[in-house]
Amino acid sequence: MTTTRKELVNAVSDSLGLKKADTYAVIDTLFDVMRSHLMDGNRIEIRGFGALEIRDTRPKSAARNPRTGDTIAVPARRKARFKPGKILKEALRAQRKDTP
Repeated sequence: MTTTRKELVNAVSDSLGLKKADTYAVIDTLFDVMRSHLMDGNRIEIRGFGALEIRDTRPKSAARNPRTGDTIAVPARRKARFKPGKILKEALRAQRKDTP
């Protein structure tokens, strides 16, 4: 199941008693600021939830196109990485133990 931005806004606005329009502005601004910090090379750490960072990958010497069989070079790229925090890890473990 996927949670959308609209569902996040509804949950936050209901929890805090804010107008949905104000909550949209807050959530959109939060994500814009997070994106900007990540693109600047900063790591974002939210205690109890996890850490987000951008990592550079190494180029691969060769890969094969399965359709044509041609060998192609795969360049280095950047990718986002999420590392869950301690509280989130413990919650996931507890949920797994409860599920038969």
